[in-house]
Amino acid sequence: MVKVTVLVPAFNEEGTIDKVLSKLLALSLESKEILVVDDGSTDKTAEVVASLAAQHPSVRLFQQPRNMGKTAAIARAIAESTGEILIIQDADLEYDPEEIADVIAPIMNDVADVVYGSRFLVKKASRVLYFYHYVANKFLTLLSNLLTNRNMSDIETCYKAFRREVIVPLDFTSRGFGLEVEITAMICKTNARTYEVPISYYGRTYEEGKKIGVRDGIAAVWYILYYNLIAPLTPSGQFYIHTVNNALAKRPKSE
Repeated sequence: MVKVTVLVPAFNEEGTIDKVLSKLLALSLESKEILVVDDGSTDKTAEVVASLAAQHPSVRLFQQPRNMGKTAAIARAIAESTGEILIIQDADLEYDPEEIADVIAPIMNDVADVVYGSRFLVKKASRVLYFYHYVANKFLTLLSNLLTNRNMSDIETCYKAFRREVIVPLDFTSRGFGLEVEITAMICKTNARTYEVPISYYGRTYEEGKKIGVRDGIAAVWYILYYNLIAPLTPSGQFYIHTVNNALAKRPKSE
């Protein structure tokens, strides 16, 4: 029985966190744990999660001492995780938890070590929103692909699923939304089998609570350059690549 850990970073999401967790609890997985990291919310996000955690043992709440950003929240959740497969789920309902089974399927079927849910291989629905965000996502993915030599379509997607041995050894050093770039760049330096699957995307406007902005896009360019050209050459980068490749090499070969 394969245990799936869902990593949920949350910051001021009291309006959606209950719906997200209800959908996650309804997933028909044989074994699962749902780890919510409240990133210093100033609303009732933590209270809502704590109430659900009291009723459902599979839900666990961890609280950051202050707002430290998505990267730190995910790093905390990974450190607390026990599952063989880990997947990131944002708390804002832009991504439908019902599609998690589709995202992790290539790992469950032992054809992948990492799976990204791509918003640009549309499966069901994609909300029509900001053109400049679309262009920025395409540009960042193109720049990343030029340096990784991978043909990915959406590196900035929330839905990223991993075998435990691929993500746990990564010592995160980025901040904020640099997580997406750091993970992509470092994993692409390993022998991890990486796949993409189409997902739906129910984006929201800034009025509805969207948080990523222009500064995050500018920072992402720097992160792409750093994590592709410099970080893999550092001792910690070399250690990560060596550790993951060794772990993957020891896995039993599928028939």
